[in-house]
Amino acid sequence: MEEQSLQERYAPSSICFGCGPANERGLRIRSLPEGEVVVAEWTPEKHHEAFPGMLSGGITGTLLDCHSNWTAAWHLMQQAGLDAPPCTVTAEYAVQLRRPIPSDQPVRLEARVVESKEDRAWIEASLVSGGKVCATCRGLFVAVKPGHPAYHRWG
Repeated sequence: MEEQSLQERYAPSSICFGCGPANERGLRIRSLPEGEVVVAEWTPEKHHEAFPGMLSGGITGTLLDCHSNWTAAWHLMQQAGLDAPPCTVTAEYAVQLRRPIPSDQPVRLEARVVESKEDRAWIEASLVSGGKVCATCRGLFVAVKPGHPAYHRWG
């Protein structure tokens, strides 16, 4: 039996385009903690291409954003000793596209916390294809409070 991802376990009804298990037309990223790193394997399809054979930069950014956000949520949950992760949102992120990403093979996402406070975490992430780092990301992800429009989005 396949291990449940963070998204499937904590936000099964999420409709997020990048990581929502309930979005049948979304990317459905499946983030899995492995020690200090959170990883995901994802396979592109033809409709994710920017041009024949190459993954869209926008899709690349979405993969890194959502995976990093879940890395932050997981970390903040562990740090506070909670039973479920706080709902986090992207405050800022920057993606570096280092080389074209082939769309005919799976990609691997890896993310780790580089700094954190009680309600926020800075994450560095990479997207690897064919054994090469093709894109990187650094972002700030913040836990939201009641009253924020995203507060109940995972519930």
